[in-house]
Amino acid sequence: MTFQSRVLTAVSTAVLLAAGSAHAEDKKWTTVTIATEGAFKPYNFTKPDGSLDGYEIELSKYLCNQMKVECKVVVQNFDGMIPALNAGKFDAIISGMSATAKREQVIAFSDSYGSTGQAFATSRSSDLASLPEKGEVFSLAGDEAGAIAEIDKIKPILQGKLIGVQTASTAAAFVDKYLKGVVEVREYKTTEEHDLDLKAGRVDLVMASMAYLTTASQKPGNEDMTTAGPRFQGGFLGRGSSVGLRKDDTQLKAMFNDAIAAAKADGTVKTLSEKWFGFDVTPK
Repeated sequence: MTFQSRVLTAVSTAVLLAAGSAHAEDKKWTTVTIATEGAFKPYNFTKPDGSLDGYEIELSKYLCNQMKVECKVVVQNFDGMIPALNAGKFDAIISGMSATAKREQVIAFSDSYGSTGQAFATSRSSDLASLPEKGEVFSLAGDEAGAIAEIDKIKPILQGKLIGVQTASTAAAFVDKYLKGVVEVREYKTTEEHDLDLKAGRVDLVMASMAYLTTASQKPGNEDMTTAGPRFQGGFLGRGSSVGLRKDDTQLKAMFNDAIAAAKADGTVKTLSEKWFGFDVTPK
């Protein structure tokens, strides 16, 4: 290939890339396909009749109405959501996914529509039920040193214990970062699976979203389940649950941000979160 040909090829490639970028930016969004796990109550779950329900399902309907688009919600395993999003299988993720720095390396996130932090749960009959600082919130963003000091305080109590976490979750990342070598970790496809193993005594405790654990402990059959110890949020755990989007879809991100802002302003986030979680998860 001659130098002139190489130049022409490079220019043509640049023009095509620019055109593709402009096309993505100028796309008129009339339909949006949203992925959710369908197994993370109360954020999202599948009812016996196969339909979806939960905080995010109701919120999604509001957001789609606000954006004036038709939305289709599909079920996708949580650990495969980000690759499937980037492969174009759907347009957005609304599935209790926290906007973390690590995830933001590969996808974009909207503003947060809920923040509850990560907490532990165990059996009421377990010695771990008396973990110190129950319900106290420690910020890995506002006071990381204080949060780490609290983690160091509970490490001796957790030494050698078996903890259940959902694969690819922020709880799994927390345990890997702060409790590696302290606890033995068992990963599960869904949080419901680690709840069953906790009930059966196959794990000593689990870690998940505080909102999830609060609801899970109220389910029939989970009467022996209780939250324990402190709660952690912020920092590498992320800004809270947010809509996951492809980085090129900046217009769709702006649309979601405007709709989420409206949901916060008119009290929809507060109303729905109190309905599903029993407390307000509106990000501060």
